[in-house]
Amino acid sequence: MSQTETEILRQIFAAAVAAVDPLKILAPHLPARPQGRVVVVGAGKAAASMAKAVEAAWSGNIDGLVVTRYQHGLPCRSIEVVEASHPVPDAQGQQAARRILEKVQGLTADDLVLCLVSGGASALLAVPGDGLGLADKQAVNKALLKSGANIAEMNCVRKHLSAIKGGRLAAAAHPAKVVTLLISDVPGDDPSVIGSGPTVADPSTREDAIAVFAKYGIEMPPAVKAYLDSPACETPKPGDPRLVGCETRMLGTPQDALVAAAKVAEAAGYRPLILGDLEGEARDVALVHAGIARQIAKHGQPAPKPVALISGGETTVTVRGKGRGGRNAEFLLALAVALNGHPGIFAAAGDSDGIDGTEDNAGALLTPDSIARAADKGLSAKAMLANNDGYGFFSALGDLIVTGPTRTNVNDIRVILIK
Repeated sequence: MSQTETEILRQIFAAAVAAVDPLKILAPHLPARPQGRVVVVGAGKAAASMAKAVEAAWSGNIDGLVVTRYQHGLPCRSIEVVEASHPVPDAQGQQAARRILEKVQGLTADDLVLCLVSGGASALLAVPGDGLGLADKQAVNKALLKSGANIAEMNCVRKHLSAIKGGRLAAAAHPAKVVTLLISDVPGDDPSVIGSGPTVADPSTREDAIAVFAKYGIEMPPAVKAYLDSPACETPKPGDPRLVGCETRMLGTPQDALVAAAKVAEAAGYRPLILGDLEGEARDVALVHAGIARQIAKHGQPAPKPVALISGGETTVTVRGKGRGGRNAEFLLALAVALNGHPGIFAAAGDSDGIDGTEDNAGALLTPDSIARAADKGLSAKAMLANNDGYGFFSALGDLIVTGPTRTNVNDIRVILIK
C-alpha cells in the first residue's frame, strides 16, 4: 500500500471537515442581541459545537437547550445539551424536543429565539403529531432508511408526522424574532429540508408524503395513515404570518467542504475536479465515478493526469443483505469492484460527521491492491457487496477511516486520486 496517496486522502478528508467546524465558522453569523430575552434551541449532529460557539461569542449565561446524537455532546456553560438516538428516534429525543417547544412559547416581539440546526435534527426532534406514538415514528424511520428514499423524500414524511418540524417550531415561537443558523447536509442547501426545517415554511404537502410511501412500497402503520389522511397534519406554508419575520443564515455547506478538499489536493500536486453534490444509489454513483476515473487514466479526458475527483452529497443504500454497511463503505466497495484493481487509482469516502451510517468509522480508503489483498484473506469483494458488507471488507484490510464524532455534518466527502 502506498502511504503517500493514502496520507494525502486522509489530509484531504480532514481539511474538508475542518472547513465546516462550527467553532471556527459560527461567530460572524450571529445576530445582534435583542432588548428582551435570548432563547437558544437547536438539534443536529453539530448542535453541541454550535451551542459552544454561541457561548464563546456571547458573554453571560444564556437560556437554552439543544439535542444532539449520542456521543456528540460537548460541555457548555449554560446551554443544556441532551444526547439522543439517531437515525431512529428515541424517548430522550422526544422529551428534549417537547421541552424545546415549551421554551419558545410565551415570548414577546422583543425576544429572540436563536435556533441551531444541522443534519440529524430530523430524527433528534421527535415529537409525534397528535394521535401518533413514538413507535409509529420509529417504524416509519426504519422503513425509510432501508427503502432507498433520498433525504428530501424522507424529510417530507418526517415533517408531516411531526409536531415540531416543518415550520412548527417557529410558529410556536411567534411573535418572537426567530433567527436560524444552519449547517447544510442536503444537496442544494434548501433550508426547508435541512433538519426537516423546524423554523422554515414547508412547501411540500401531505399528499407528497403519502406519495413517498407509495413510491417505495412502504406500508403505513394504521395511525400514520389516519394522520396523513387528515388535514390536521399539514405544515405551515410559505406566507404563513407566524413565519414571515423568520430569518435563516447558512454557516457551512457541502460546497465549502469540497472547496477545502480541492485546495489540499491541488497543494499535493493533483488537479481538482469538483463534481458537486450527488444523490442516488451508492452503487450507481460508484459506477459513474469509476467511468470518469478510467477515462482520465486512459485518455486524459476531461482533464490530464494527475487528477483528484471530488464529490459530496448523500447517496442511498437499498439494504438487501445482512452485512455491516454504511453508504460510504458501500460506495467504495462498489468502486473497487468496478475498477477491479486499476493501477494508479486511489480513493477515500467518508461522512463528515465521523459516522458512516451506524458504524464507528467515518469511511474507508481504497487502493489499487484492495481486491487482491482481500482475496488473500479469502474475501470476495463482489459477495460482500451483495451482502451490503462494505464495513466488513475494509475493516478486514485495516483501511477504515476512524475519526470519532466530528460534531459537524455536511454529509459525504468522496475523493478519487488518479496518478
